[in-house]
Amino acid sequence: MNGTETKLFILDLTYDRPLSEIDKAIPAHLDYLNRGYADGAFLASGRKNPRTGGVILASGDSIEAVRERAMSDPFVTLGLATVSITEFHPSLGAPGILTALAGPTS
Repeated sequence: MNGTETKLFILDLTYDRPLSEIDKAIPAHLDYLNRGYADGAFLASGRKNPRTGGVILASGDSIEAVRERAMSDPFVTLGLATVSITEFHPSLGAPGILTALAGPTS
């Protein structure tokens, strides 16, 4: 991040192909997720129930930067899923969650 206010985003993935095809791409998708966690862009992620896609809670400086990252997800690049991105500004949360979402202070 570049010192500007960190923004939060919900990345909502919807599978467009059968689960048999999705399952083959999971290792590449997990590598993508692990890179996002390693550089602090991803805060949480998981499958939807029923298994029709997944959700990633992300942070970033701009929706454009988050969109660029989302478009590099193997599920998206392989045509297996589409992603929609929603920016949100949390105003209420469980004790400690808003501080945790804000990330480290410098």
